[in-house]
Amino acid sequence: MDKLSDQDLRHDWPVAEVEALFALPFNDLIFRAQGVHRQRFDANEVQMSTLLSIKTGGCAEDCAYCPQAAQYQTGVEADKLMQVEKVVGAAKAAKDGGASRYCMGAAWRELKDRDVEAICDIVKGVKDLGLETCMTLGMLTEKQADALAAAGLDYYNHNIDTSPEYYGEIISTRTMQDRFDTLQHVRDAGMKVCCGGIVGLGEGRRDRAAMLATLANMAEHPESVPINMLVQVEGTPLHGTDRLDPLEFVRTIAVARILMPASMVRLSAGRETMSDELQALAFLAGANSIFCGPKLLTTANPAQPRDEALFDKLGLKPMPVQRHHA
Repeated sequence: MDKLSDQDLRHDWPVAEVEALFALPFNDLIFRAQGVHRQRFDANEVQMSTLLSIKTGGCAEDCAYCPQAAQYQTGVEADKLMQVEKVVGAAKAAKDGGASRYCMGAAWRELKDRDVEAICDIVKGVKDLGLETCMTLGMLTEKQADALAAAGLDYYNHNIDTSPEYYGEIISTRTMQDRFDTLQHVRDAGMKVCCGGIVGLGEGRRDRAAMLATLANMAEHPESVPINMLVQVEGTPLHGTDRLDPLEFVRTIAVARILMPASMVRLSAGRETMSDELQALAFLAGANSIFCGPKLLTTANPAQPRDEALFDKLGLKPMPVQRHHA
């Protein structure tokens, strides 16, 4: 698609204006989001991403949604960082399965200097396969971000999770400013930013609007915006939270697309329990990336045949690597 000028992108969204988008009649909101989407992307292409947990469990953070926090009894065992060869082998299998983007996550509060060399070797190995790379390793220092960029990492994921106002209800061991600091290190190093949030945490619509406004009002929009539906895991504080209405989830996708027209909006966690109809509405609302493969870190994800059948029914096709925006 023809790339529009990024000078047209807004970075001055008041939360009240974002709330007004959420409040539009559903058909009007979807129509507007689809129009924005088609200006920048092929409406029938969806990027296929795969996510691998390269270091699972034992995290010192207290994120209320996360089964990998050491203080919660969720049955997730802590393990060590995977060997480079195993990660690259898994990445090759993902590519053979249709993925063009490979995301790797480690359950750390922050990246330790002792692990930087191994992480950089993993990045280089996966990049050599021709895959787009993304990592989420917790907080980064400026020097660590520079090292990851030098190794060829394309994206760094560090979500803000929710609104600034609701953040303290979900996490106490790391401030939102800590997250902004890491994102700035990522930007300064020349990598692209993957930053989104989670809905269904018990937050209100204003929090969802404020979260999206926070993302859209960054000096540069995150090139990648994952929108996660909370996957409730027994043993975490948020287990038993009232589930978010599915159409409110679709509204969140649509508003994200309107606010950040050039970004990849990623339909992320929670897809395992979503009907084909709900996923179709999410694509119509402007989502243009999904995670394929059996797992999202520690939670289940739809099997490949189900995704292939869904794509076939909807006439969707995987996005080639060279088409990826930004």
